[in-house]
Amino acid sequence: MKSSGGQGLSGNSFNGPDRHGWRAPAAFSAVLRAVLGIFAFACGVILLYRLAVLPPPVWLLGATLPVLLWLFPVCRRLPKSLWFITIGFAAGMAWAGLWAHERLDQKLPADLEGQNVQVSGYVCNLPVAGSFASIRFSFCVTRWYGNSLTSIADNTLPEKLRLAWYGQPEGALPGHRLRLEVVLKRPHGTLNPEGFRYEDWLFRKGYRATGSVRSAIADTSVFCALVCQYHRMHARLARWVDKQFASARHYPLIASLLIGNRGHLSTEHWSVFKATGTIHLVAISGLHLGLVALGAGFIARRLLLAVSSYRMSERSVRLAVFLVVLLCCLLYALAAGFTVPTRRALIMVAVGSWFVLKAWQVPVWHSLVIALGLVLLFDPFAPLDQGFWLSFGAVSVLIFVFAGRLRGTGWLASLVLAQGSVFAGLWPILELVGQGQPVAGLLANLFAIPWVSLVVMPALIVGGLLVALFPVLSGAIVPLLDAVLGCLWSFLVWVAEINWPGLDGSAAEIVGFAVLILLIATVPIRAFRIAGAALVLVWAVAASFPGAAENPRTVQPEVRVWDVGQGLSVLLRAGKEVVLYDSGPEVKGVFSSAESVLLPNLRALGVKRIDTLVISHADSDHSGGIDLLLAEFDVGRIVTGEPAVIRARLAPGSQVNILGCAGEETLGGELLLSYWKAAGDFEGNDASCVLTAWQEGSGVEWILPGDISTPVEARYLEQAGSRLPDNKPRKRVIVAPHHGSKTSSSEAWVSGLSPDLVIYTAGYRHRYGHPHKDVTGRYQRAGAEARNTACSGALIMALTADSLEIQKARDSAPFWISGPGLARDQCKIP
Repeated sequence: MKSSGGQGLSGNSFNGPDRHGWRAPAAFSAVLRAVLGIFAFACGVILLYRLAVLPPPVWLLGATLPVLLWLFPVCRRLPKSLWFITIGFAAGMAWAGLWAHERLDQKLPADLEGQNVQVSGYVCNLPVAGSFASIRFSFCVTRWYGNSLTSIADNTLPEKLRLAWYGQPEGALPGHRLRLEVVLKRPHGTLNPEGFRYEDWLFRKGYRATGSVRSAIADTSVFCALVCQYHRMHARLARWVDKQFASARHYPLIASLLIGNRGHLSTEHWSVFKATGTIHLVAISGLHLGLVALGAGFIARRLLLAVSSYRMSERSVRLAVFLVVLLCCLLYALAAGFTVPTRRALIMVAVGSWFVLKAWQVPVWHSLVIALGLVLLFDPFAPLDQGFWLSFGAVSVLIFVFAGRLRGTGWLASLVLAQGSVFAGLWPILELVGQGQPVAGLLANLFAIPWVSLVVMPALIVGGLLVALFPVLSGAIVPLLDAVLGCLWSFLVWVAEINWPGLDGSAAEIVGFAVLILLIATVPIRAFRIAGAALVLVWAVAASFPGAAENPRTVQPEVRVWDVGQGLSVLLRAGKEVVLYDSGPEVKGVFSSAESVLLPNLRALGVKRIDTLVISHADSDHSGGIDLLLAEFDVGRIVTGEPAVIRARLAPGSQVNILGCAGEETLGGELLLSYWKAAGDFEGNDASCVLTAWQEGSGVEWILPGDISTPVEARYLEQAGSRLPDNKPRKRVIVAPHHGSKTSSSEAWVSGLSPDLVIYTAGYRHRYGHPHKDVTGRYQRAGAEARNTACSGALIMALTADSLEIQKARDSAPFWISGPGLARDQCKIP
């Protein structure tokens, strides 16, 4: 017995944990080294996406050299932890890099852009209704047609397309497997220092071309493999949900929470979710799968203990519960579309459940790091997803707050503590990814999270199963679901309508606020908590009532031409004063450059006041989102070529002063601004307000002419010509009138102004074909250097003591935007 006992002790001491979960030092050190290696692997994957140039595959494979060096005895004398970190980091970089190369190798040839092409394949997501009576969907290509096309098996043509089919108000496709005639273009979107980047989203989702459908017919010859069969079954499930629950008043919420179909959500839904910080409620993720896991685990354990308490060991019961939990979560994830957030949540739930099954007494951070490594192993593009950072950020905050507590708290105190900690902890992350943290989210989530967890999700899952088993019960279950969702929606609408004070602070203040809140939640010192809470309250009150809006001072004047696609928006800054010339395009309910481009970039620059908002004329590609700018910034006045039209477009009650286009002023004491409009009864393009900015010290002049046409150009030259010969600037920059249209930029205009630099603000492969080749030829013959925002992205022109420095957003763009062979790399001005 003594020998047997000694062997048992020896086994527990050196080979692993004993039955109480205690782990021996040697085994614990091995686990710690493994965790460090996994964390280094994650860091390697994440770091790859910070590079502007993607290393060649041979370099990435060479990064795994440390693995080979491990075989040499001399190298094995180094600390093992260092080797695990080095090998993990190298493996992470190589893994993500090879996947990125594989995705970028799929390219649409430039000569196929704008051409009619036929493809066969299957629909690989749920189609949704889009703008202009369109239907939008993802299409996985199995075959390209045409003698000049390379086989899809060679991985040279895109495997996944993002398509829109216009003129389909009913939103129905002729089948799941289709043969389409499409017109495609390579991934492209606006490129600015901040704000949403469509190219990021396309690369992350795997879309290597976008386009529109010209015709579609069913194609039963397409081989439907396992993935194709899954998408077909998910589409059938969506149609079944439509049939059973379409009569519900809150059907869009039912479809979103039950099967992840958010295509029925309206603009009003998204506005309320955004205002209350509850978008996460309709994105099937960790909250929903966690609830499924808890519910399935509780029911399975109770049933197993009741049925077979004398036949199954505790270990067998726990293993069976784990398998049931995993199966239920997998089924729900598949029903919800198996989207990226769902797959990420499934991995996290599986890892957490496994640790519970094994009853390992290891730091909870280990399970988080392992989940992080597995997520990046199965989805190396995850760091490009904002949800990735928010998910792991929220879990990290909750672990930090609750894992080390010496005593428990009541359910209400835990809910308040969790919500307050997540609110503060995620604020810096939200600011980093260009989102705000609405104060309304504090109150909204205090009710919404437990209501969804304890009432809505159980009602939806049980109700859905009952309707599937007994369709006759649909008439009774739909009103019940409407009732529980109606309570949720009414509360969120009420919270969204409250006039909440805004909290605004610098990056240092936001980080300090987050750290202080987390310390208050974890440091068990009463005096510290009281002092910290008082400091937070004072800061919040001060942030809610900011003083006079004041912009940061610029060292030198600068002009920024934003990339807003087919439109125009230019920012002029000098000292603490700001002028915004035009606000870019807007299509109501579809797109607004003011929201997606101007707001995030102006906030990043610290702009709080727009001294003068110049709206050249009232066309929608120059005057979009004015009300949004007035709501977000202190606007001193509006100067425009069409005052009456602009006034009529503003929201009722707007008090901003609107002036006609005339006069001169100084911006920040450094830039002389001159406003000019052609005399006469002009409207539309020819009513454009022409703004000239001149800096005497450097001799640089900018001319922003809006959309004036050739006749108005002649008037401008006639009235301004008397000063041009004497005051010819050392460098003249012109934004091409009307985006380079052939109706503008006449020979007289180009030769009379003789610009050194011309900037075209045109959309990529836009249907108008701007800039016109005749126009670009005139500027080229005049010796003007040319830039096009469709190619270069946003342009930043900063004045130094004796020169004009020009920066292109493309030069600092990541490799999936500016890499060789991509749209911007091959973008040329005609």
